[in-house]
This record gives sequence, C-alpha cells and structure tokens, in this order.
Amino acid sequence: MSKRVYGKEFGFHTRAVHTGNDVDGETGALRRPIVMANSYALPYDPSELNWSEAGKNLYTRNGGSNQQYLQEKLAALSNGEDCVVLGSGVAALSGLFFSLLQAGDHVVFSSVTYIAVYRLLHELLNTKFKVETTITDTTDPEAVRRVMRPNTKLVHIETPGNPVIAVSDIRAIAGIAHEGGALLSVDNTFASPYNQRPLDLGADFSVESLTKYINGHGDAMGGAIIGAKRYLDIIRAQSQVNLGGVISPFNAWLIMRGAVTLPLRMRQHNDNALRTARFLESLPCVSFVMYPGLGSHPNHAVAVSQMSPGFGGVLAFGLKADHDTHNRFVSHLRVITSAVSLGHDESLIVFLGEKDERQYLYPPEFHNGFFRFSVGLEDAEDIIGDIEQSLKKTGLL
Repeated sequence: MSKRVYGKEFGFHTRAVHTGNDVDGETGALRRPIVMANSYALPYDPSELNWSEAGKNLYTRNGGSNQQYLQEKLAALSNGEDCVVLGSGVAALSGLFFSLLQAGDHVVFSSVTYIAVYRLLHELLNTKFKVETTITDTTDPEAVRRVMRPNTKLVHIETPGNPVIAVSDIRAIAGIAHEGGALLSVDNTFASPYNQRPLDLGADFSVESLTKYINGHGDAMGGAIIGAKRYLDIIRAQSQVNLGGVISPFNAWLIMRGAVTLPLRMRQHNDNALRTARFLESLPCVSFVMYPGLGSHPNHAVAVSQMSPGFGGVLAFGLKADHDTHNRFVSHLRVITSAVSLGHDESLIVFLGEKDERQYLYPPEFHNGFFRFSVGLEDAEDIIGDIEQSLKKTGLL
C-alpha cells in the first residue's frame, strides 16, 4: 500500500494523480512497477499461514501488488472505505451477487440494465440457485417500493442504464431499500466516479466496469466493487480467492495508468456528448435523442440532482428510417467507429435492432431499433461533421 494517503481533503484531480502511487523503494522510480509475479516470498515459517487469505502478497489469486494499488485509488475516487478489483465488469457484478445472495433471497433490479445482469439474476441465479428476482422500472422509486418483500436482500440499479440511458434516483431508492432491510448496489459505469458517486447518495456498493471510462484507452479489462470493508472482505474471499476472478497485474497497471487522466477525459466526454446530443435533437430525421443532459430527458431533473459536473459520454438516438437505412448510416461514418464497448478515446456506435429479447421493457421509441453512441475525445466539430456527412450520403439530410 502507498505510504501517502489522499482522502476527501484533497480534490478529485489530486486523488486521481497520486492515490495508489508512490516512489518505488528499490529503484527510486516515480511510478509503481508492474509486478508480473504469480507468487511471493514466504516467511521463515509458512506453516501458520492461511493459504486462502485474501489481500496478502502470497499468491496473486489472493491479491497482487498492482491490484492493491488500484483498489486504493478507486476507493478514494468513489469516497469508499474499501474496494475489490476483479478481472472484468461482469466478474465484479457476479462476484457481488454470488457473495451476498443465497437460496430464498429476493432481488429487485432495473428493467434497463446490462444484459449480463439480466442473465445473472433473471436466469442463472434464479434457476440454478433459487434466488428470487423481480424486474421493475427503477426510474420510478414507488415501483421499487411496491415490489419489495420481507426477503428482499438486494436492490440493484444501473444509472444511467444501458442501453436506453434511463436515470434512477439513487438517494430515493437507497431509502426504500434500507427501510426494507435490503442493500443497494449501483452500476456506475456510464457516469464514472467523476460525474456521480453513489456511495455519497446512500448506496451500499458502487460497481464500475473499469474496462470503460476509468481505463479509458480500450486496451484492458477489469471491474471494481467499492463499499464497506465488512462486505468487501466477504466478496474478496469468495469471488476473488475461491472463484478465481482475479485481475492480471498488467491489466491492473494499465487501468491505474488510465485512471490518472479520468477527470480530464471525462470533461471532454461530457462536453462532446452534450454538444452532439443537442445537434442530433435539432435534426428532423432523428426520431428521438436520450441523454441525461438534455431537458427533454424524462428524468433530467433527477440527473441534475445527482450527476455533477456532467452527464457522461453515452447517448441513444434513433432515425426516422427503416432497418437497412440505420445500417447504411453507420457504413458511411469515417470518424465514428462501429464497435461495442464505451468510454474509449474514440467514438463508438452500435446499432441495436428490433429483436432485443428485453425490448418489451424499453420505452416505445426504442422499439424500431436505435443507436447506442459512446461519444469520444475527438473534436466535437469532427464528430458532428461526421454524423452530418453520413446522413447526407444516406439521403436523410
């Protein structure tokens, strides 16, 4: 762990730069090295060791140095007591659910959420381990209240929600969950801790796919759960040590490097996405734009109350066009890349057609196919210009 601690008394930018880093004791380097070891030296008498103890430099599945440095930084950025970093965002989600839930427990989760959450809760944990689940519209806190049960153990929300950019009121839902004796976990990936810190709003866990904004370079995968140490110790022991969802030292180092520039990148993502959303909203060939920073977003007021200084880099929009025209629009783009994922330096777009199995859960405007658009760090004028030239080539402008 670092000798220097950077807590709330320091600003977000300072914590992003310094937390988890220190002068390397052996070389004097100003950056922590990549420790590409799967094993560490044992003490003189190792017979008393607990070979499954987490967080020790014993065996990298138990916890490695680079992982520990990154956990320190992420806990500081999210104003959390502790953090567990795992091999991917889905590993973090499944690690949280597996460690906290058991047969007979009930979970409430968002109707708009990442497909892996739908699979994990609605299918795998439900059918394999008899965890009861209820899907509800968490943009309406009263809808959450109505489906709470005496055995509700966890409420899981995602805000903004993937892929239709739904916004849920974290503070209100935290109150409802806690009144019912349940915990609240929030997937904060679309916002990042720069724009939104769920723990400050009453959530028990903040979950981040580090693959996205926190890494920011599209070259490493990881996931994090931030929260109270008493819960994180359970998750670390069960999901990291016993299930083996550990992150590689190299990926932990890459994400640590990327996190330093998170506040600088997020400012550009925020600005570019808002400018692009306003441009799209002005076009008669666009059927709808969903972005929390627009006054037209149905939960704009909630987003303003819990997201600051911006609203993230992801938006959704549709065209007044048929299925093939949506695809032809993408084929003419030159700056924007057709690819999954989000939070990269480059702008990424994906066309989500009419056959999503969860489409019945989405608002009606999404039923004819739509784009999820992760607005990158390019010049806003070039992003907007690329959309404009492609719409012209497609015959929509």
